[in-house]
Amino acid sequence: MYKNITALFSSFTRKKLYLSLAALLVLAVTTGFVGYETTKAEVTLMLDGKKSQVKTHASTVRELLSEQNIKPNQHDVVKPGLSAKVEDNMKVDYLKAKEIVLTVNGKDKKVWTTAKTVEQFVKEQQLSLKEHDVIKPNLSAGIQDQGKIKIESAFPVKLVVGGKAQQVWTTSTTVADLLKQQKVSLGEIDRVSPAKTEKITGKTQVEVIRVEKVTDVVEEETPFATVNRKDSGLTQGKERVVQDGKKGKLEKRYEVVMENGKEVSRKLVGEKTLSDSKDKIVAIGTKAKPQPVVSRSKASSNSGGRELIVTSTAYTANCSGCSGITASGYNLKANPNAKVIAVDPNVIPLGTKVYVEGYGYAIASDTGGAIKGNKIDVFFSSQSRAEAWGRKTVKIRIIN
Repeated sequence: MYKNITALFSSFTRKKLYLSLAALLVLAVTTGFVGYETTKAEVTLMLDGKKSQVKTHASTVRELLSEQNIKPNQHDVVKPGLSAKVEDNMKVDYLKAKEIVLTVNGKDKKVWTTAKTVEQFVKEQQLSLKEHDVIKPNLSAGIQDQGKIKIESAFPVKLVVGGKAQQVWTTSTTVADLLKQQKVSLGEIDRVSPAKTEKITGKTQVEVIRVEKVTDVVEEETPFATVNRKDSGLTQGKERVVQDGKKGKLEKRYEVVMENGKEVSRKLVGEKTLSDSKDKIVAIGTKAKPQPVVSRSKASSNSGGRELIVTSTAYTANCSGCSGITASGYNLKANPNAKVIAVDPNVIPLGTKVYVEGYGYAIASDTGGAIKGNKIDVFFSSQSRAEAWGRKTVKIRIIN
């Protein structure tokens, strides 16, 4: 029995010992864990602006970031630096850099940046932007990794629209782009110089010419012709107006081209007679005058009339701008075979009948700015005949 009691006591003692050891082990582990945790440094970690609290035994900022599975590259920003020692209640800022493509006036380059917006990027890179420069995306846009930022520098261009000049700033590369940017629309027949496809620089002047076609209706007077009729009831040298002449009216329609409000050309597109002209009819006396009795020698000397030596040229009614109406109202275009000369009325009065050497009998019915003194201009129905006559000295005889 003694042996049984001894064995029971021994078994109880061992169990108690085991329990005590186990309790001591648990206490030691718990105490150690608590001690381990309480010795960690508490750090405020800012990851790309997002705040978090972490506890760490890391001795440096590099080790701290490694614990967070962060591997900084040379372009990332870490404050304080990677080799800084970790201290309790310290703050660590980490900004991950992004690689973007920056295009300035068509030239590309890769840039690393930690800026969050385009505006921050411009300040970071110390980029100079003028008022009219264009940047895409806009300044408030966020920056993405592998993103793109495009800058186009504006330059001044002289723009003339409808004759009004102004200086505008543009980033356009062609004339068409400039007009679109400036909201200048072109009419169907407007002209632009240089052509819309041409490239522009700061030395380019772009001119838009406003072109329009309008119809102009003009009323013109048409001259009347003077018709001479022989009248045996009137003495030679006497005239009497049988019918007064009356001018007609003609409506002419012109197509007029205007550029910037000024007429540059007009084309006759139609005519309409509003009222016909009425000829002036003049009775010319043919009745012989009573002849005075004179001596034979005197009558012989006066026969044939006065003779003059004159310088003669020739003209035609078919020249450009010629009306064909003589100073006395005679229509040469309607009477191409008429024998007419232009004279100085102070030398040979209008209406005088003459005989021109090499030309024949004619009526002095016209005048001319260059016909002064002993000069005459003989009429021909064609330019070739007038040119063939040329300039010559001839003898004329006054008939009456």
